[in-house]
Amino acid sequence: MSRTVTRTAAALLALGALAYTAWVLEVLVHTGLDPVRTYVSELAAADQPLGGLFRATDFAAGLLVLAGALTGLAGAWRARGGPGGPEARSSAESGSGGRTGQGPGAHGHARRDPWALGGWIALAVFGAATVADSRLPLSCAPTVDPVCAARETAGLVPATHAAHAVSSSLAMTGALAALVALTVAARRHDRRLPLARTGPVLVALEFAATAWTLAAVAAFEAGKGIWALGAGQRLQVLLVAVWLAALAYSLATDAREGRR
Repeated sequence: MSRTVTRTAAALLALGALAYTAWVLEVLVHTGLDPVRTYVSELAAADQPLGGLFRATDFAAGLLVLAGALTGLAGAWRARGGPGGPEARSSAESGSGGRTGQGPGAHGHARRDPWALGGWIALAVFGAATVADSRLPLSCAPTVDPVCAARETAGLVPATHAAHAVSSSLAMTGALAALVALTVAARRHDRRLPLARTGPVLVALEFAATAWTLAAVAAFEAGKGIWALGAGQRLQVLLVAVWLAALAYSLATDAREGRR
């Protein structure tokens, strides 16, 4: 990527990570929801007093991450493109390969890194699904409202509940894929980068938090208790935000040191 593209992607992702942690405002304002027991998305439910605020921050987070991912994807695609691209010319002129996955190809031009390209696409899916999530709020909070839970079980809630479940699942699937792929790409590119150093730990913690959240959701839906569902899911989304911040910092570091 060029320095301008890299810096733009870094800024967008850093702002996206900040917006994605807006739910921590529940520490400062009274929401009436127990963070240990409730879904994060229940903060944005249509019947919640601050629902509009949290829907707006989710929308902003999704747009920022989507824009950052598309910027990164476009930059990576151009930088690792065919003959005549910036890295192709520098490789041909120097006569030597770059870092792992960036050396000259069979025709003397830089190869595209499939891990990076796949990771940016997955991150774009996460951003787009988060935008959809914000536009498909729950109508009520099932973990704290027995009537809401009963209506949800009986299928008497708006279709947005089912659509929200799909968009949330798609968002987290995209996030997990991006975490893995872009962490691998960072380690192939330069192991000194912040994401290359911290990424593997964040990925492992994210999968553990996801397993906790899925088990808690299954227990709740089976009527076997909450299992600290809210704490597990909050850890899950917090780790995604921390990883986004590490990715943004790594891109900014790359740009500052003049690497592509």
